[in-house]
Amino acid sequence: MLVESFFEASKSDWFQPTDHTRGPWHPEHCHAGPPTGLLARAAEAIMPDKQLVRLTVNLQRPIPFAGFSITASEIKNGRHVALTSVILKDADERICASGETLHIAPQPETDFPTTAIDAPLPEDGNDGGFPISRTLHDQPCFAGDGVRTRYAPGEGPHPGPTTAWIKTVPLLPDESPTPFQRMCPMADCGNAFGRNAEPWEVNFMNPDLTIVMHRPPEGDWMGSQSIGHWSGNGIGVADATLLDASGIVGRAVQTLLLRKQR
Repeated sequence: MLVESFFEASKSDWFQPTDHTRGPWHPEHCHAGPPTGLLARAAEAIMPDKQLVRLTVNLQRPIPFAGFSITASEIKNGRHVALTSVILKDADERICASGETLHIAPQPETDFPTTAIDAPLPEDGNDGGFPISRTLHDQPCFAGDGVRTRYAPGEGPHPGPTTAWIKTVPLLPDESPTPFQRMCPMADCGNAFGRNAEPWEVNFMNPDLTIVMHRPPEGDWMGSQSIGHWSGNGIGVADATLLDASGIVGRAVQTLLLRKQR
């Protein structure tokens, strides 16, 4: 029976993934979305008086399904703006992912002008499968029971620009994720939802992920409007507008390494 969280309970800086975190390409590698949520968690823990606004992660090597540690350190803590560094290491102390976060102290509420968009609501969407329907192994993984997926009316899990919503299990069984942490799994799915070809035709691996959110998303359903910009030189960008039920909350960008599958 699957544990209903991405990771087992942790009392230290060591995290053991559950089957929900396994990636689709290799049974011993994690999907990067849930570990990114833990990196956000570590940064928020050492900067509790400011809002986490941006997280940039460099994925230097596969994140091991065998487990990993996470540490965070303060770079700068000013009156209004702060920076932290976050690092994920495997059991051999090799850095698998490193990142930097930006935090801003929220100001008193003011009626600033803004721009709104008409976005479909998750409750109006169509239930459907996760866009990566075939994996390279037969083990339970991220696209399984831990993720529910809905698509905007008239859309589905096929290639091309896509508006979708996901609802996931929490990061840890003994705590509720913050809004930024909750969005991280969806933010790392822009290359899948907005892909231009199927993964058994083109490998669209992302060696990085940048998430920017100007306000915390509300609710359990995290949404995105994703599009893939692929070029013939094997480099691409997955660009996702991040949504909650009230509209835009931010953006996620992934640089892509494109390779034709043999």
